Parts: sequence; structure tokens; C-alpha cells
Amino acid sequence: MEILHIENLSFRYPKCESYAVKDINLNICAGEFVVLCGQSGCGKTTLLKLIKRELAPVGEKSGEIKYNGTDIKELYDRASASEIGYVMQNPDSQTVTDKVWHELAFGLENLGLPQEAIRRRVGETASWFGIQGWFRKDTDKLSGGQKQILNLASVVAMEPQLLILDEPTGQLDPIAAADFISTLLRLNRELGITVILAEHRLEEVFPVADRVLVMDGGKIILNGRPENIERGLLSLNENHPMLSGMPGAVRIYNMLQRRLPDIFNPSELKPRGECLLTVRQGRDFLEEHFKGEGQGDVKPERQEEPYAIEMKNVWFRYERDLPDILTGMELRISRGELFFLLGGNGSGKTTVLNVISGLNKPYRGRILIDGKSIKDYRGNALYRRKLAYLPQNPQTVFLKDSVRADFVELFKALEISRADYEPKIEKISEKLGIEGLLDRHPYDLSGGEQQKCALAKILLTEPEILLLDEPTKGMDAHSKLALKAVLKELKTEKMTVAVVSHDVEFAAENADRCALFFDGSVISSDVPEIFFAENSFYTTAANRMARRLWKNAVTCEQVVEKCIEEAGKRRKTVGEDGNKTCEKI
Repeated sequence: MEILHIENLSFRYPKCESYAVKDINLNICAGEFVVLCGQSGCGKTTLLKLIKRELAPVGEKSGEIKYNGTDIKELYDRASASEIGYVMQNPDSQTVTDKVWHELAFGLENLGLPQEAIRRRVGETASWFGIQGWFRKDTDKLSGGQKQILNLASVVAMEPQLLILDEPTGQLDPIAAADFISTLLRLNRELGITVILAEHRLEEVFPVADRVLVMDGGKIILNGRPENIERGLLSLNENHPMLSGMPGAVRIYNMLQRRLPDIFNPSELKPRGECLLTVRQGRDFLEEHFKGEGQGDVKPERQEEPYAIEMKNVWFRYERDLPDILTGMELRISRGELFFLLGGNGSGKTTVLNVISGLNKPYRGRILIDGKSIKDYRGNALYRRKLAYLPQNPQTVFLKDSVRADFVELFKALEISRADYEPKIEKISEKLGIEGLLDRHPYDLSGGEQQKCALAKILLTEPEILLLDEPTKGMDAHSKLALKAVLKELKTEKMTVAVVSHDVEFAAENADRCALFFDGSVISSDVPEIFFAENSFYTTAANRMARRLWKNAVTCEQVVEKCIEEAGKRRKTVGEDGNKTCEKI
């Protein structure tokens, strides 16, 4: 039975020549789990908001959207509000009350349900989601993961038939994200709720999806089963940007097909049975075809450099009667080092950056920036070409009506010559791929586009030390490649970069050193090849697949390199023995 029908849908924002979505034709059946993916700015959020009438943006619209056979413009307000649920990317954007229990009841109160019905439904929902332990807590005391679960629970309490989610795991740590996806799957499988999920992190959602939609330039370019999406992308373009965002098993298999044609027939590499999508399938495939000769290479220790950032026995709490967030924190980051700090939602990682940047002052301990106490930087001396901080919410960086105007305002504050404005803007725009965004209002951009523009503004201050809080949040895989190139360039310029992130894949590919933050301090720190190899949960999909073969291979590229290395050895052995075939591979 069809629950959603979209026909010839096009939309563009006021004063925009190009369409945000163009010629969308789509049918979704009741009970389906549909994943919507695509590059930042491709139109995913616009499409989802057009389905939810109350959130539909203002602009020029044509075509029709029908829910259960009725045009959404003609739906009763009650049906539109309750039967079509929507969960936003930023948990704070959707929380409207001060208590967890009231947040669960808020939507039901607005529907006018009797008090007994509200109490029963709230109690049942809280029990199903397992949130009884924080049922009476203040909403502003919850972690990001808890807030997102609460947002989902408050929507589900209204018993929707269609649930729309716009990158809901963007701000969640790997464990919280996996739990959230598992909860969504239960809602879909056990309660029959139709799910449309826009997501960049595809590792967990691809294996559970019934169907995947890929958007590009406002259009749906692919619509099919998850196992067929990679083949579809390859048929469109062998170097399609979305290929780098596929699950680890898909990427490893694709790279092996490309890079081993002279050694093995690609048909021999095809796994038996279903397509590679999950970690288990990837692991079984690798162990079937490879023996795991040798271990993954470990990066040599960095040459000792003076410390750019030092935290010595730092203690911090937000209020006198609240628990400590930092408990004797010890941290040293060398000059020119790219350092990643990982940990759970609400553990205090952002607080670490706030303390380093001077936004929060510890009640005990010392902070040294380039060997000088942070207290000794007078006025704005710390922030003038010394240290810059990109916070988690990129919107807080923007002050003007266009990205370009924001950059110009920054140049004025830094007393940069007017003649240098355009060359600097052109250089940073090309580096981050934001040329087409300069004259747009920052708040009209997608989350990933805002992140790139905010990073560009921060880099224009030319700092020696850069602090980044979740810089890949909302970014598609292609944008992450651009950011990777930027970070690589910053390393050549000896800039020190400290990153707080939930993106373990990005950290594994780029970090000089990774650390895990827990219970107010750093509990482990090492190069990525050792750090992720020693973790069971905070590790990459590639390492989960390959760790029994090559323990220290933590990225897809490293796994493929080990496969190629082993294949070369086998080929040489076969040649020396005069054999025509090899038992494995």
C-alpha cells in the first residue's frame, strides 16, 4: 500500500535561479525503511521539509505530494501534525520544554488528548524507549544522544505513520549513533512505521534499508536496493563523489576490483551469496581470500617538538554545586601535530576545547599555549593569529547576510588591506569548494555547507593553533576529502590542529595521534594504527573487518594495500614454483 506519492515536484527558494529540488517522482510504500543520501546541498533537507507541511520552506513550488492519497495541503491539521513525524539534525532545535516528561507530553497536549490518555501514552513510550531513568531530568542536562532519543520518543508518542529524519546521527558518537539506528529499525520492524532517513553515515543504515535514494543537483539519480547502489554509481561515473561515502565493505571490495585486475580476474573476487554490505560480510570475504601475512604498518613516532598546547592537572566544573567535568586533566599536543580527541556524547570533549581557548576558566591547574600561560595573553593577543576556534554550531560564526560579507567584516577587524580581500577570498573558496556559496545567506545553506564556510572564515584568521569541534558534522564524503586536503596542507605549514570528533573513520585517515576522553580525563592516546587496533567499539569498520588478518590496518586504504601486498607475494611464489593457480585469493 502506497503511503507517500510525489509527482513532478520542483522547488526553488526566493531570488534563486536554480531549483533546490527538480522533477522529483517518488512512491513509498507503507512500512518501508528508505535511506536518502547525497552530497551536501543536493536538496535532501528541502525535499524532506516539503513533505512535512508545517516545515515547508517559502518559495516557488510545483508538482504534488500526496499522503495516503490526500494532497498534504488538504490534510487536517491534526493528521498532518501527528501522522507525519519529523526529527531534525540538531537535537537542541527540537527540544521545547524544560523536563523530559513534559517533552514527551507536549505534542499530545497540543493534540488535545485527555490527561489519562496522555499519561498512559507517555508512560508506555518512556518504557519502550528505556528512558525511565531520566524521565524527570531537565532536558538541558541531557547529552546529545539522550536529547536525540527524546526527540524521537516525543514524536513517536503521537503515533505517526510516516517518520522523517534529517541526519539525526550527525552529532552522535559511534555507540549512540548505532543505538539510535537500532531503535529506528525496531520502530520500523515492530510497529510498522514507515521511515525516510537522510544520512551521510551509511555504515549502519545501508544493511537495514529496504531502499536507497541518491540525490544529486536536486534530482533523484538512483532509486534501488542497497546492494545495487554501488553498481549504479559506477555506471553513472567511475569516480562519482558518493562512492567514497559507501560502507567500508563496499569500498574495500570496489578498490580491490579496480587495483587487482592484473593479478586476479575480478570475477574470482566476488563473494558467494549476497553483496558485501556489513562488517561481517566484509570480514568473511577477506578471510576467505586472504591469509593475513604480516601485520599492518604502524606510523613511526613523531619527532619530538615543543608543545603548542599543555594542560597540567586541570580541574573544571560549570557551577560550584555541579560535578567536575575535567578531573586532573593532563594533555600535551606538539607543534604541527594533528590531534583527535574522541569520546561519548556529554563526556566533556567540547569543554576541553573551551578551556584551551580560554572561554571557560578552570578552578585548578594550568593551561599553556606555546609555553606561555593563557593568563599572560592580554586583551585579544591570544586570538590574533595565535589561536582560533570553530565551535560545533557553525551558525554562531556568522554575523552578516552573506558569506562574502562575513569574510569582509573579518578582514576589517584584522586590519587587512582592502586590496587583499578578493585574492584571499578566492584562494580559500577554491580550497574548500565554496565558490558558489559566497553570496548566499549563511542560514540558507545546508549543514555541511555552513560547516565549510565557517571553517573558511576561521582559516582566514591565519592562526598558528586551530581548534575544531566536530568539523565533519553534516559533511558528505566528498566534502570530507576536501577537508582532508586542507588539513594535509595545514600540516605542511606546521599549524597545530586539535579536533574533537565522533567521526572515527576521518580520525583514522588523518590524525597523527588519537585519544579517548572518559570520566574527566584522557585514558588512552596513540597513533591511529595502535589506538584503533586496541579498541573494540571506538574503532573503524575497516579494522573490524581486517583485525584478525592485519591487526593494525585501520582504514579501507590500508586494508586494500595489505591485500595487494599479499597478492603480490603469492603471485611471486606461484611464478617461482611454476604453478598456474593459487589455492587462496
